[in-house]
Amino acid sequence: MGLSISVPAAEQELLQAVQDVVSDGIIQGSKEYNKDEYIAGAKAADKTSVFPKWTGPGQFFYKVRENALDPRNFKDGGDSGTLAVRYVVQHGDEKNTILKIDAIFVDDSHLRPHSSNGSVEAAEFKEIQDHLAAMHLAKERAVEDEKRHQQELAAKELERKHKEQQLEFAAAQKPDESLEHHVQTLRRDVERVVKVPGAQLKSAPFRSASSLKPLAPGGQVVILVTTPYWFGVETEDGQHGWIHHSELEQLP
Repeated sequence: MGLSISVPAAEQELLQAVQDVVSDGIIQGSKEYNKDEYIAGAKAADKTSVFPKWTGPGQFFYKVRENALDPRNFKDGGDSGTLAVRYVVQHGDEKNTILKIDAIFVDDSHLRPHSSNGSVEAAEFKEIQDHLAAMHLAKERAVEDEKRHQQELAAKELERKHKEQQLEFAAAQKPDESLEHHVQTLRRDVERVVKVPGAQLKSAPFRSASSLKPLAPGGQVVILVTTPYWFGVETEDGQHGWIHHSELEQLP
């Protein structure tokens, strides 16, 4: 019986998804009497007497619920006993991995095995699929975040070069003033110092916005955005946020 399927996922991805499901404490596709949508209280296990020792290829895992009362979808159950699910992950090819899922219930009275009708295996596989989908979505978001980060870095570099060009042009227009003086002037225009006793870096330009981190007095920030009451800033460690005008002062 059971389920055996080729999953379009890398072996390490599938192993992670299986381990997540094994550890979730829930056996899907069954219930005790009719009171729940699933069976809770299951535990991950390295072995169980419900299944014979696995000697085949691949990595195997068990999820076990003892003292299960008359679990549904097992032939001729009707008693209390041990419900267990076995998962085996086997190497397939570069794009696919083999997954085997088996569920069985053994009653305490006669130690008779009762086979699943497939509902548990199908429901547990659905949970594994959901975990895989979440993992793939997280990877896609990470790629998008990295792309956005690279775009922000490129924009900052372009802005830096533009400011350098402005500085060089200003120095050429005023040869009697030193380059160092222009650098200091530019810094005073775009940099500020956190006042005593410090400030909170906010996630948005209003008082009730969540705080991202505390800023120590004397810390320097670079102004990126100016509004009537708030500055959008970048801290010395590269974090972005908002600070009220009143909490900053110009460079000494």
